[in-house]
Amino acid sequence: MKKGFHEPGDKPRRFYKDVSVVAEPGGFQVRLDGRNVRSPKGGVLVLPTQALADLVAAEWTAQIDVIELAEMHVTRLAFTALEAIPPARDGVAQQVADFAGSDLLCYHAEEPEALAARQLEHWGPVLDRADRELELVFLRTMGILHRAQPGETLERVKALALELDDFALAGLAFGTSLFGSAVLAFALQRGWLNGEQAYELSRLDEAYQQEKWGIDEEAAERTARLFEEAKMLDRWFRALG
Repeated sequence: MKKGFHEPGDKPRRFYKDVSVVAEPGGFQVRLDGRNVRSPKGGVLVLPTQALADLVAAEWTAQIDVIELAEMHVTRLAFTALEAIPPARDGVAQQVADFAGSDLLCYHAEEPEALAARQLEHWGPVLDRADRELELVFLRTMGILHRAQPGETLERVKALALELDDFALAGLAFGTSLFGSAVLAFALQRGWLNGEQAYELSRLDEAYQQEKWGIDEEAAERTARLFEEAKMLDRWFRALG
């Protein structure tokens, strides 16, 4: 039986030698030995910019003996932007708004004082910029008890998300989930922060605890994995221009 993406748990072997990027009407295609890359659903992979196509091509070039699709984050996000986002744009934008309703940056620690001060120093300017440049007014609170955000703010978050094209919206939704913060996702998408900065802001509490109590191997592996995803998302937004 020929191996392919449709066999669960089975990794297809690398079947191509050459990876190229070709400009076509409507975008840029990544080709393997002259054939279009196709998604698991059979759709042709067409990217909106050459820079993004180059990122996808680099992932395919990096495969050695087998195709590790689970590690090809740009390619997978591109598949999402092409096939999952278009029929569900309103729902995806609503998910971003729902995250904003309990945005990480709005929940500051009551104690210890050092952590609370760190959050105020690093999160405050991002929230202030969101207010100033995006007209997003978030209410901040101390502790973990939920505090509802203004309906106007959440409607504005959804509207801003829907202004984005499918590729930028896919990145925004991915970043919102990754950081636990729609504000940080917008900050990365708009270039206020890079991926490393956004991820570090999303884990201020975790980093503080690790400074006090140390870090175990499992936590270190998770941090490294999510850090790589944040850097990938930074490249994604920069490639979109």
